[in-house]
Amino acid sequence: MFAPLTILQVETARINEFIKSYERLVITVARCQEGYKRDLMLTDQKTGKIIAITFWESKQDATATEISGHYQQEVGRFTDYFTKPPVHEGYEVSIER
Repeated sequence: MFAPLTILQVETARINEFIKSYERLVITVARCQEGYKRDLMLTDQKTGKIIAITFWESKQDATATEISGHYQQEVGRFTDYFTKPPVHEGYEVSIER
């Protein structure tokens, strides 16, 4: 399994609005993608820092959304929420219980 993550810095006053929009727009579309497993979002309401993690069957499934431009399109929907550019990384899942 592979887990790309994106570290986001969002305006604190808009963090709940961002979360609802992310769930409605991004997760709904991700569910239709080949190899998608689930999403996890970690938030710090005080600082506006968010870590969004998606889980995929394989690295190939995860990177297919980037190669197709889907990831960039989804990030582009939310640029007005960000106070810093997003940081995107990917990791192999070594333990899952």
